[in-house]
Amino acid sequence: MSGRVEVAGNIRVIEDCLPDALPLDELLASGQPAVLKGIARGWGLVQGGLESMQTAMAYLRGFYNGRPVQYSYGGPEVAGRPFYNDDFTDLNCEVRRGGLDQVLDEIAAHAGDAHPPTYYMASLPIDGCLPGFRAANDLDFAAHGVQAPPSIWIGNRVTASCHYDAPDNIACCTVGRRRFTLFPPEQIANLYPGPLEPTPGGQAVSVVDFAAPDFERYPRFREALACGQSALLEPGDAVFIPSMWWHHVQALDAFNVLVNYWWSSSPAYIPTPMHAVYHALWTIRDRPEREKQAWRNVFEHYVFGPGERAGEHLPEAARNVLGPMDETLARQIRAMLIGKLNR
Repeated sequence: MSGRVEVAGNIRVIEDCLPDALPLDELLASGQPAVLKGIARGWGLVQGGLESMQTAMAYLRGFYNGRPVQYSYGGPEVAGRPFYNDDFTDLNCEVRRGGLDQVLDEIAAHAGDAHPPTYYMASLPIDGCLPGFRAANDLDFAAHGVQAPPSIWIGNRVTASCHYDAPDNIACCTVGRRRFTLFPPEQIANLYPGPLEPTPGGQAVSVVDFAAPDFERYPRFREALACGQSALLEPGDAVFIPSMWWHHVQALDAFNVLVNYWWSSSPAYIPTPMHAVYHALWTIRDRPEREKQAWRNVFEHYVFGPGERAGEHLPEAARNVLGPMDETLARQIRAMLIGKLNR
């Protein structure tokens, strides 16, 4: 049995946003998704897209420096959904390299097709390929002391399957409309993540087809829908996606462009926790249940509890890795782990 996705809630909307008055502190303090209505409406690319697809494409070509770009291509049978093959051992799209102008030409050539090939250029660093673009198309992260170099996403009617990202994210809808459907991190099991490798975009994605969910095969997905939030973004709107929130993104028009900003509150010397996930899968997951519960207590004490608790009863000089993390300690831990893993 299948049916269409209907989530329980709408993403809250913040009106009267300006790109040079980004409400970053309020967003981070809330920890909740928010639509920043019209924040990028005055951008040059947004205005070009409101005029026509051709105007938006010409605007992008005006900044392109000719560097080859990487993009995903799939035949009409992919139906705009970069995903897995039937047995989840490979992907249904191929990775190609070419010029941005070539990709734009191919998208334009198929813009009127009922079932076009899929073109998806994901997370292209703007500063590397579109120098000068940010002068009239940017959010003022620098005013908050945040380094968040933007990326651009270009394609036709592409669906990015539900996934999470570790950094916080502001995604600006610049050309075409997009529907965002978000779920809080605790819904991970109800979203049925696919393999950790390979993945369509670097992160595990939900294997549920949101266009026609199979509730018999994925019954817990109904619980996720009860906790979901959605919003339809018009050109110039943006959405704040907090760290680790799952998001499903549907591009709804024949040509779509999105600009996003990822940033982390953690310093660069703290690596991704996914390394720890892989290590725990290897060292903990298949132990007897009583041992796993004991290790759960160990992790709660050392990792998930208050940061200072594990070492607060020790003299400061004796705390070592139980003390506050800094770049020197991070390098020591990294060296220690490499040494132990190479034995």
